[in-house]
Amino acid sequence: MPNSADTIVAIATAPGRGGVGVVRLSGPAAPGISKSICGDRELTPRLAHFARFRDAAGQVIDEGLAIYFPAPHSFTGEDVVELQGHGGPVILDLLVKACIDAGARQARAGEFSQRAFLNDKMDLTQAEAIADLIDAGTEASARAALNSLQGAFSSEVNQLVEDLIGLRIYVEAAIDFPEEEIDFLSDGKVAGDLHAVHQQCLRVLDEARQGRLVREGMTLVIAGKPNAGKSSLMNALAGFDAAIVTDIAGTTRDVLRESIQIDGMPLNLIDTAGLRDSADVVEQEGIRRAFAEIKKADRLLVMVDSREQPIDSQDIHSLLPQSQQQLEDLALPITVILNKADLSGLPCGPRSDGCFVLSASTGEGLPAFRDHLKQVAGYQGEGQSRFSARRRHITALEQALQALENGRAQLHSHAAGELLAEDLRAAQKALEEITGAFTADDLLGRIFSSFCIGK
Repeated sequence: MPNSADTIVAIATAPGRGGVGVVRLSGPAAPGISKSICGDRELTPRLAHFARFRDAAGQVIDEGLAIYFPAPHSFTGEDVVELQGHGGPVILDLLVKACIDAGARQARAGEFSQRAFLNDKMDLTQAEAIADLIDAGTEASARAALNSLQGAFSSEVNQLVEDLIGLRIYVEAAIDFPEEEIDFLSDGKVAGDLHAVHQQCLRVLDEARQGRLVREGMTLVIAGKPNAGKSSLMNALAGFDAAIVTDIAGTTRDVLRESIQIDGMPLNLIDTAGLRDSADVVEQEGIRRAFAEIKKADRLLVMVDSREQPIDSQDIHSLLPQSQQQLEDLALPITVILNKADLSGLPCGPRSDGCFVLSASTGEGLPAFRDHLKQVAGYQGEGQSRFSARRRHITALEQALQALENGRAQLHSHAAGELLAEDLRAAQKALEEITGAFTADDLLGRIFSSFCIGK
């Protein structure tokens, strides 16, 4: 946990050269440090002051603007000063060094946002949304992250928590005060309220899954025998020649990556070496790397030459005989693609056996295949994601939903009221982990360590 008695400093603008660079100070000593750097000049709150920035020896480092945001009305909730100078890396490093010499310390990754969270300036989903907004790779993901930053996700979770608290009060009152003769097991109120919370949790979970798809997308690994058209598919989906394509089997030796989007959903495409028995040391390493990527994928696209008939989409042994055991052990969702439809004459599109027919070289069948990818991902379109979400949010919502379902089972089986109360408490705890109302310190550390240094 950060020590709020420390004053921290970091460059707040992106690395590299630019017209303007910002150095941010936060902590009790920020006004005093900025005063020494700005030539013993007092800063009026929220006014931009032109100043020459000096080091400890009094030598001018740069000139620019200094703005003071007194606590608690600042990003972190502490005294904050921003020094806006020229955006050269050397100049900004010298300015940070001058701040450290004057009593500040270098901020850790995400420490400004962490202090804002600890000072109740934002909850955990809003803090994460800052990082998501910075990292957004599509317009849809940027809009969803901004909605989360403005509290769209938090308000949904907080409403669920409030409804759960009301339900817990009723149930626990009946347990603690039996003389009141509240028969919550049969009066219908608890059953109705529990059903309503359960349905609301289902809806939020569905929206969170859409938000995660918009933020993270889906990782697809393209695998298959050599010369099945894997690189051609990657180029067709990417819209340019990302991979070298020849008629020589085994052209692709290493892992190739490309990021694209389909209707606002990011897709991480990974092209791999052809899977076969090979004595070539380089090709063997490529195959090893292919399996390493397959293990991390959300879905495997198995490319097959459609002229190889008959093909059973459920028989991995017939598709990739050398790789049967590895793929079966993963239990990974698979789409079998019958490529080269232009040569086999097969009609393009989905088949009843689960295979998908297309021609990567001519593009026939690709629009329908893009729709297939959206369908298997559960993506409903960029307009359906009201906020961004992460894997941990999905996990917490699933845990809350499971606890609510356990509670409904307890209610229907007329089990002891204490068991229902415990399930409601577990659901509330899971939801509060999303916003940070109940969060372990080690989780906070992992979340904020993924942020930029100056955030």
